[in-house]
Amino acid sequence: MRIGIEAQRIFRKKKHGMDMVALELIKNLQIIDKVNDYYIFVKPDEDNAILKETANFKIIELKGGPYPTWEQIALPKAAKKYHCDILHCTSNTAPFFTDIPLITILHDIIYMESSYLKILKSSASAYQKFGNIYRKLVVPRVVKKSKKVITVSHFEKNRIGEFFGIKGDKKLDAIYNGVSEHFKPVSNKEELLRVKNTYHLPDKFFFFLGNTDPKKNTKGTLKAFSDFLKQSNSDYKLVMLDYDKIELNKLLIEINDVNLINQIVLTGYVVNTDLPAIYSQCAVFLYPSLRESFGIPMLEAMSCNVPVITSNTSSMPEVAADAAHIIDPFQSEEITAGIIKILNDDDYRKSLCEKGLERSKQFSWKNMAKDYLKQYELIHGNI
Repeated sequence: MRIGIEAQRIFRKKKHGMDMVALELIKNLQIIDKVNDYYIFVKPDEDNAILKETANFKIIELKGGPYPTWEQIALPKAAKKYHCDILHCTSNTAPFFTDIPLITILHDIIYMESSYLKILKSSASAYQKFGNIYRKLVVPRVVKKSKKVITVSHFEKNRIGEFFGIKGDKKLDAIYNGVSEHFKPVSNKEELLRVKNTYHLPDKFFFFLGNTDPKKNTKGTLKAFSDFLKQSNSDYKLVMLDYDKIELNKLLIEINDVNLINQIVLTGYVVNTDLPAIYSQCAVFLYPSLRESFGIPMLEAMSCNVPVITSNTSSMPEVAADAAHIIDPFQSEEITAGIIKILNDDDYRKSLCEKGLERSKQFSWKNMAKDYLKQYELIHGNI
């Protein structure tokens, strides 16, 4: 087979969830498949050493302009040029003017569940709003055209099936994400100190991967942290990644605690390989999202032997099972109570850490790659 994989953004320096999934998929396919030919279509960017060509994997850098023109024009043209038998699109959308059989990953359909007005009025960044509007326009046509639609949890599979009226597994399936092998407890004192100094980490902190997307529940998390400090009179701080300080101050005004800024550390962007050393130094990892299709950071934290607080909504109970403290994310007082219980109950904390380590072992990028390879074979066999 000649398999094309869309991985437009994996060369950008500041990678996000979908970029890492695409990168891990490709790297693990390189390990398990030495037979089929792969053409990896990417946009040129500075982190181009992150992936290397191998005997049957060729990297094709396509300029092609902004994302929509790159995806709808440059990508299908290149896939045709390299005579791809299958085109696997990894980032929620795909070109619809192509005759090449498509496999499309829909990580979630949150954007489909919101009106255009709600998207425009949300607290998301302009980039996130544009992306959601583009997906809302494109995805219905992509779903109809794709030979196979894959998502990342059974919760999301059910949501997609209900929304688009897809019944059975012939068109739609779920393949779990994995957790990268470098996520493990870090005990090396020099490495811990290097990361602590690089990102100005405090001695005692909770870790939260919030952003401006409303689903991350940043406001609720800040309210819970504020209440925790008032109830405990402790000196814990909250470490957040790459968050805009202006947007943060707006939320602090809304929760009526502008002084909380003094207890928050904004690290800026963190290199993925530095994350294990941050997880390993935090007291609790907070992941109380309102809606997630999977939740890779939960598994990353669990792999680093850290207790996790997460939500009882969407896919999070499916992924966490009994290895996290489960709360209602719409009730910030439950987040606060979870933090206090974990800090004050050593046996409970130890139990969460032990269960988390075991739970995280059940998710593997190599298994994910094997499942996708089976999909390629099935689709190619039915062409």
